[in-house]
Amino acid sequence: MDTATLLRSLKVNSVWFDTEKVYFDLTDGRTIGSPLSWFPRLKKASDSQRQNWRLIAGGYGVHWEEIDEDLSAEGMLLYNLQSQS
Repeated sequence: MDTATLLRSLKVNSVWFDTEKVYFDLTDGRTIGSPLSWFPRLKKASDSQRQNWRLIAGGYGVHWEEIDEDLSAEGMLLYNLQSQS
């Protein structure tokens, strides 16, 4: 898969959390996740604030109005790659 095809596939379908991570379910069926410790606003947010999200940028990003946080699937993948090097 080339980079352009990969980036087009990074549209978010839904967002969920466990005690340690934030996850994005993507429209192509994949799930990606990153530690909440990387996103202090999300880590400190209440459960109701975390659940109050909306898709932005045509589905490529997620916005949490109450805590002024924006994440994208592409950014989440880049964070994961940087943490592995």
